[in-house]
Amino acid sequence: MEIHQEHRTTIAAIATPVGTGAVSMIRVSGPDSIRIADRLTGGKASSTMPRLARHCRILDGSESIDDGLMTVFHAPNSYTGEDSVEFTGHGGMLVTREVLAKFLSSGAVAAGPGEFTQRAFLNGKLDLTQAEGVMDLISAQTRLSLRAARSQLDGVLGKRTTEARDELLETLAHLEAWIDFPEEDIDPQTGHLLRSRIGNVLSKVDSLLATADQGRVLREGVRTVIFGEPNVGKSSLLNRLLGFERAIVSDIAGTTRDTIEETINLHGLPIRLVDTAGVRESGDAIESEGIQRTVRQIEAADLLLEISDGSKPKPVEAILPHTAAKRLRVLNKTDLGEHPSWAGESAVRLSCSTGEGFDALSEAIREALHFTDADWGEHAVAINARHQASLVAARTALTAALELLDDTSNDVELAAIDLREALDALGEIPGKVDTEDLLGVIFSTFCIGK
Repeated sequence: MEIHQEHRTTIAAIATPVGTGAVSMIRVSGPDSIRIADRLTGGKASSTMPRLARHCRILDGSESIDDGLMTVFHAPNSYTGEDSVEFTGHGGMLVTREVLAKFLSSGAVAAGPGEFTQRAFLNGKLDLTQAEGVMDLISAQTRLSLRAARSQLDGVLGKRTTEARDELLETLAHLEAWIDFPEEDIDPQTGHLLRSRIGNVLSKVDSLLATADQGRVLREGVRTVIFGEPNVGKSSLLNRLLGFERAIVSDIAGTTRDTIEETINLHGLPIRLVDTAGVRESGDAIESEGIQRTVRQIEAADLLLEISDGSKPKPVEAILPHTAAKRLRVLNKTDLGEHPSWAGESAVRLSCSTGEGFDALSEAIREALHFTDADWGEHAVAINARHQASLVAARTALTAALELLDDTSNDVELAAIDLREALDALGEIPGKVDTEDLLGVIFSTFCIGK
């Protein structure tokens, strides 16, 4: 496999997290990987069987810096598609840095964020969606987000977009052949069959676009805003859901002045809990600003948990800003008894003091969000914002082509132009067209060493 000339340098980085542990790994990749490793191990790298771990010492002249296991990978049978070496040694911060320093002083250069995975993409080991799946896998916080990341890393998203692109390419090729060689009597397929094939691609694009909300939720979490009047137990609810004392709890109304945000794992979904200032009229400038922030959080919410004190009379219904968020009523302080005014009210009843009712709240949140295993199916495909933008562009172009073909007075060459635009937009997703300007943005989010 040919390596891109602009990436002929040999790079090295620490591939394990910063800190003290049992082991640490140095990863090296590039044409001089084995030669550099030979220099530091007394020639053991070049004589090591590929993909078999071998004990060795990292030497500085006659002095041993560290000893551990070295694994050698020959191109193209490596993660990056290049010659690569991985050294696993002792996990101290100082010794790991000294080993890396020896690789760098021996001819390697420090790798940038995501540079190993970027080389894997450039050398055809991964498509762009799989490369993004690597980072999703690393950052996954819940079972469902992990499953979606694995699906993307397995190439499910890339395969589906490539299938749609290939189908469109075949349709466009036939249409352009008729445009370029009308004397050959090629069937232009400008009637029902052509529209049907374009419509089939459009359906595939729409099915992927439908996963945009799921993708956002899995990567960013369900933005869940806890709001209500002062001193009804909003901070106590947050602390109970988190399992630790994150917010200050006090009988003094207005204790929470700013929003507090934390994430929990609920049935495999990341839930971003936002505790807000109590909503009331206030002459305190700081508390008023906190209330305004509450309003802004409600406007951006996916789910609202409106909490009230069930032991007190039912208050006047709160006037909320415009929001499409789902809304759950929560009655707190059930251990103090329920006021008659709440009779017949549809709500989750619980006590932050005793913990009673929290299983019911968990189930109510799950049902409100409709994100169960059955909703996801066996192969979760969750597009990100980049995929969504490309799919929207493809959908716009496909729709425009269909509109042109619906009017027989239009020149079919105009429809071909729109189909080419759709083809390019679909190709951007797995990286089958020129995406060099995207690479810096995508791989800058990776950790060093990956």
